[in-house]
Amino acid sequence: MSELPPMTSVKRWLVTTNHKDVGLLYLATSLFFLLLGGVLALLFRLHLWEAGGTGLLSGNEFNQAVSAHGLLMVFWFLSPIATGFANYFVPLQIGAKDLAFPRLNAMSYWFYLFSGLLFVISFFQGRTFAGGWTMYAPLNVPMYTPAMEAATGGNGAVLALILFVLSITIGTVNFITTIHRSRAEGLGLWNMPLFTWSWLLTVWMMLFAFAALLAALLLQATDRVFLTQYLATDQGSSLLWGHLFWFFGHPEVYIVFFPALGIMFETFQTFTGRRLVGRKWVIIAMVLVAVQSFLVWMHHMFLTTINLEIKTLFMATTIGISLPFDLMVFALIYTMVKGRIRFTTPFLFSLGALVLFILGGITGVFLGAVVLDYEFRGTYWVVAHFHYVMVSGVTALIGGLYYWWPKLSGKMYSETLGKLNFAVYFIGFNLLYFPMFLAWETPRRVFTYTEGTQLYHQMATVGAFVLGVSFLIMFYTFAKSWVSGPDAPDNPWEFSRTAEWATGSPPPLENWDGRPSYASGRLEFVDEASATTDGGVVADDRHQEDHADHASIWPLGIGFGMFVFFLGLTGITPYMVAFAEGTGTAPDTLVGTGAEQNILYPVLMVLGVGILGYTLFNYGREQFIAPELAIAERWPFEGVGTTKVGVWVFLASDVVVFGAVIGAYVFMRLHMGWGNWETVPFASWPGLLNTYVLLTSSFTVVLALVFAERQNKRGLLGAMSATVVLGLTFMGIKAYEYSVKFADGEYWWYGLEYSIYYVTTGLHALHVLFGLLIAVFMIYRIASVNAYLEDERPVEFFGLYWHFVDIVWVFLFPLFYLM
Repeated sequence: MSELPPMTSVKRWLVTTNHKDVGLLYLATSLFFLLLGGVLALLFRLHLWEAGGTGLLSGNEFNQAVSAHGLLMVFWFLSPIATGFANYFVPLQIGAKDLAFPRLNAMSYWFYLFSGLLFVISFFQGRTFAGGWTMYAPLNVPMYTPAMEAATGGNGAVLALILFVLSITIGTVNFITTIHRSRAEGLGLWNMPLFTWSWLLTVWMMLFAFAALLAALLLQATDRVFLTQYLATDQGSSLLWGHLFWFFGHPEVYIVFFPALGIMFETFQTFTGRRLVGRKWVIIAMVLVAVQSFLVWMHHMFLTTINLEIKTLFMATTIGISLPFDLMVFALIYTMVKGRIRFTTPFLFSLGALVLFILGGITGVFLGAVVLDYEFRGTYWVVAHFHYVMVSGVTALIGGLYYWWPKLSGKMYSETLGKLNFAVYFIGFNLLYFPMFLAWETPRRVFTYTEGTQLYHQMATVGAFVLGVSFLIMFYTFAKSWVSGPDAPDNPWEFSRTAEWATGSPPPLENWDGRPSYASGRLEFVDEASATTDGGVVADDRHQEDHADHASIWPLGIGFGMFVFFLGLTGITPYMVAFAEGTGTAPDTLVGTGAEQNILYPVLMVLGVGILGYTLFNYGREQFIAPELAIAERWPFEGVGTTKVGVWVFLASDVVVFGAVIGAYVFMRLHMGWGNWETVPFASWPGLLNTYVLLTSSFTVVLALVFAERQNKRGLLGAMSATVVLGLTFMGIKAYEYSVKFADGEYWWYGLEYSIYYVTTGLHALHVLFGLLIAVFMIYRIASVNAYLEDERPVEFFGLYWHFVDIVWVFLFPLFYLM
């Protein structure tokens, strides 16, 4: 399928891979989750109207509402709405026709949507996760769930997060590759629009931060579903979760705020009529923040047993990260001072975001000091500070909606309604969150409080409803504009500077009639036929095609298959408990829980695997030509193909996943005492033999590439087949090793050492299995259509992945078999 149906057709939105359509889908879906999270917030604010609680919610219902609100807002609203803007406008701003991998872009959206649906379904599976959005251990595992039957809903929430992170990973690989490989001729990195700059740094942070979160969630999911013992022990599990989660959690603050900051930069420039003051230094400051964001996570752990010297070091890095933000704030202020301000709705929201962020930043400095953090941690001071930072970002994102609405819809909105929207929003925001500073002694996430702070809580509840009304005004404003607003010109803003305003409103399918170029120092459009291969900037396609595709049904199918499989996985815990009890080795905490088995869940798992197999196979067979510029700026990857860059970026993320899982092993072993650790494998020879097997398989992959380059079909088939045989040999040896342990009654729930051994080596085996499936598919393609003989690059890309998997085993072998 390659033809794109009209926008009035439902089919269009199910099959589209065009970046603008996917951007609109992200925006619409994220606003739905905003409403859902907002309703939950109004619900628990009503409960907090009186000091003793109104009785509207029970304690557990309150915990569910607060936890789900936090998870929905942080994960399913804040990052995705920024992703929607980036999907729509980053390719336009850099002069690209689409993202580098359009089908992966669509798949990223469907993973996002289905992950949100999986989270919503968790409410109807007994109850959803109720341990707070930070999911602190050991309260995040079924052992501490009041009833075992409640574990299914909690499992659904955790698995929904895993599917969401997979969506984020696919998206970050796509954006990083696109921005580095598909900029218009003459558009260097330094000259990119500031929104694109902010998004580039955001996705680089996402790549590594969400990889750490994925590792943490995988450990939590194995604990919940398969009964491993990572987070349920007294051997440092709480500290382990804290390190893994906050290595993600603090960069997440900047992941959320950077796109909002980019919108503020764009709107300040447009509505002051001048270039941002200190633009170069602002970019450098953002780069510094992006790097430093990974060096401050431990300030969230000041109340733990970490020694004072380490806490002092992280106090310094925390306060230090505020300095680049000071530069950015002053740059925005000086831009206003030196410009001629036009108080439009987008500018008002951006200015309001700046004011709110300053207050949020100042109150955050208190939490950066160890002594003050001992007093404020776990109170409403943190709640207020957190929202003044995060929701100030939402304020700028709403400004972005107004700023780009004419381009998105082709319609202008009512400035009167827009300014009314801002006034109600700003009043509601401060009435909601500022009283929380005054009620700071209230413990956070507690469903009751003392009478002395009741007035402040009532003010906050009134503010919550005022803020909610402001969103109703916003939706009404956009709906009225869509139905009866005047047509928007291509560029409604007098001093806008970026390339999206140089095309239609809305833009045509492939964005431009000609090829964008900045070769002359300003934006021009040249005839596509003038593309040459001079300068090494020609696209890396071996055969340039005139027709590009914009539709594929298979991303939707793969997303649906993942949804069905994960939904089935949510209800497997009772089966695991029964199996553990049957072996006589189950931990005492799981015996006799009375968990009920439901045959629907295993059936869904099998069905999901079937759907995935069918859709992935057809995805691989589909001939899909992505829109691409023949001439583009590709620094720093001029000599590297687009797909290879994507593979490199993905593997960089996977390095963090394995690094976190291996780091968990090292951390827990050190915490228990290195010499006190029980070595799990019964002998070292299976590990040594598997090392030889995998290293040999890397050699056969190299041979496969050589045969592909020589167009030797028989040799290519033989080398790929040998790789599959060696991979299956590795899996067979590993299965033998596991079976010996099982025969001795030593399963993954047997103890901490066993959990870590089975999960770490099992994660690696899962990568081997995935590689084997790819290799078998490639053998099918070679045998059936003589694939990879004219273009050997897919063999090279597979080799990169396979070599990475082999290298990981080289680290695992000594850690588990020799030490």
